[in-house]
Amino acid sequence: MTQTTHRADAYTADQALARLVAGNTRFVLGKARFPTVQKEILAALAKEQRPYATVLGCSDSRVPPELVFDAGFGELFIVRVAGNVISPEVMGTLQYAGTHLHTPLFVVLGHEGCGAVAAALATKRDGASHPSRIALLLDNILPGLSDLPADLTPPAQLHAAVEANVRWSMRQLRETPEGKARMAEGSMKLAGAVYELETGRVRFLD
Repeated sequence: MTQTTHRADAYTADQALARLVAGNTRFVLGKARFPTVQKEILAALAKEQRPYATVLGCSDSRVPPELVFDAGFGELFIVRVAGNVISPEVMGTLQYAGTHLHTPLFVVLGHEGCGAVAAALATKRDGASHPSRIALLLDNILPGLSDLPADLTPPAQLHAAVEANVRWSMRQLRETPEGKARMAEGSMKLAGAVYELETGRVRFLD
């Protein structure tokens, strides 16, 4: 199938979100395009990139955003880090996407069974210890888990924690000066989502 390039300024945030939903539907139904890129596409992308969405996702090997959204070269600007956490480096990369690439849609993509979130829960619940660098990573997750109900079963607790972690990352992005300004202008939309490992479905949060 021939792939076409997509400019961010050709889509509104809602249209970009609709493209992601449609792509994930194709993926779940086994009808993904997974196009073979052509030389003219590479030549056009070598001159500039204009992705229509920026995705902050987890590094988990089972959750590649380009595949689960059935997106081609140049369509998505991807930032991946364990637990889809916010750090200065991640924030700087997302700021670049907003300032220079002008992507209208930003998505925080978590996933069921996230190991980083499970480790943060173990720290919160049982006082589990971790190597120093991992502990720093988990410190970026723990604030978002403060309001989890204490009476949930472990599977239900992890399910709730994954969603809470996505919302925590969204909150941090929403509260930046750039995030506030662009959302006030209506030029940017921020969405949260959770990928279901067993089905391949991306569930967008309300």
